[in-house]
Amino acid sequence: MTDTVTEPVVHSKKRVAAIDILRGLVMLLMLVDHVRERFFYHQNVGDPMDVDATSPALFFTRISAHFCAPVFVFLTGLSAWLYAHPADKPPRSATPFLFKRGLFIIFIEVAVINWLWMGNYDTLYLQVMWAIGVSMLALSVLSALPHHWILLLGLVIVAGHNLLDPVTFTTGEAGYTLWAILHDRGYIWDTDSFSIKASYPVLPWIGVILLGYAMGPVYARTTLPARRRTILVTLALSMWVLLIVLRTTNLYGETLPFIVHDSVMKTLMSFVNYTKYPPSLDFILLTLGGAFLVLVALEHTNNRFSQKIELYGSAPMFFYVVHLTLLLVGYRLVLAIVGPNYGDLYAFDAVWQVWLCAALLAVALFVPTRAFARFKHQSHHPLVKYF
Repeated sequence: MTDTVTEPVVHSKKRVAAIDILRGLVMLLMLVDHVRERFFYHQNVGDPMDVDATSPALFFTRISAHFCAPVFVFLTGLSAWLYAHPADKPPRSATPFLFKRGLFIIFIEVAVINWLWMGNYDTLYLQVMWAIGVSMLALSVLSALPHHWILLLGLVIVAGHNLLDPVTFTTGEAGYTLWAILHDRGYIWDTDSFSIKASYPVLPWIGVILLGYAMGPVYARTTLPARRRTILVTLALSMWVLLIVLRTTNLYGETLPFIVHDSVMKTLMSFVNYTKYPPSLDFILLTLGGAFLVLVALEHTNNRFSQKIELYGSAPMFFYVVHLTLLLVGYRLVLAIVGPNYGDLYAFDAVWQVWLCAALLAVALFVPTRAFARFKHQSHHPLVKYF
């Protein structure tokens, strides 16, 4: 039950190809991680992971998926700014669209996605789509603030929320439910018949979506590409330098300390082993810094391969719902036909099989995703646009 996807709200005359390509790339990484969740669950991992107990292949397969949620939330904020500032038109409010879209995403999480993950409704897990939906609701209100206040608020939340780590509430204590939703994971409703768990604390993601919105002018039509590349590279390198300082000194930004092990591999694993729930400052510095460099590399990318990757990023909600459906049905069919091979689970024997299965699924989903993307482009129905 990890990362999902929602499509940023780009409604300008021409979509920014680099944004769709980057979204498509992280969607494919998301697909790998969801195959792992379904067919490699006998070796489940936490976030952060146990360096001594997790193989490098499994460790870095999981790490690759860490880029998904930060990139999608950031691009949602960035694209909300593009929606509010269309080319050759007066600025408009993004509040109504963000508010309705946020509610729609939360509804899809509750009504559809949770069942596709679990196959039942014993427990409702409020995961990344919930966090994205709540973040969009917050941005629908906060986007009315002056631009510099949005940037400052985003920086304060992302950089400062780790100061709140010592704050905890016990179940039943006043403030527990709100804090579980904002900063700590936990069950906010728990009975013998039904439970609700806030799996994705939303406060840091509100900070990320605000930073995305604040970065919108970098992709304004009036910003020269050379200037945009300079800004993105400068930000990325600055973030990674800060990450190196914070991580090597264990000064701030991550609750799990960096440890120098007796091997280079384990030392590297320890360096990039960050908390995701909620995402630590180090987690955000690594992932968004990498995303900025990829955006620079994709600035003028336009070939047959990039166009195919871009397609996956142009209809992400459709891709997400369909691939989860295939994984649920496929796993149950395999379990019924082949039977369990790890306790009561069926699982692949090696990590490379996870990547191979994900590649085959990506190929199989290309044609239906392309067909839906074309339908979506031609349709004027607002619900279709949400997919």
